Amino acid sequence: QVQLVESGGGLVQAGGSLSLSCKASGRTFSWYGMGWFRQAPGKEREFVARISWSGENTYYSDSVKGRFTISRDNAKNTVYLRMNSLKSEDTAVYYCAAGGAVSGSAHRLGSSYHTWGQGTQVTVSS
Repeated sequence: QVQLVESGGGLVQAGGSLSLSCKASGRTFSWYGMGWFRQAPGKEREFVARISWSGENTYYSDSVKGRFTISRDNAKNTVYLRMNSLKSEDTAVYYCAAGGAVSGSAHRLGSSYHTWGQGTQVTVSS
């Protein structure tokens, strides 16, 4: 079973950039598709981005497309989320998650992931 630990959150001004990391333990990291989700206060958790096990395929929510980039380094058991042009509405707790292969738009569903990190806070000041 894989365990996930996020890092890199913090406070940044609107228009700035931040990079999140999610370090996985265990030898099976490269088997999993990895996703990033976020949850703002008083709101439901929402899908942000996903990357396939090989890194070949990436998916983004419309709200972050063109601003965020997901990547992974299987040799380091780490998935990244580079966030540029941050907006106040990006403020949330960000979670990484590991899941199996999915089809269609199922990668957007939290139920498609079986392991979650503890989350890291991102606060964007306007």
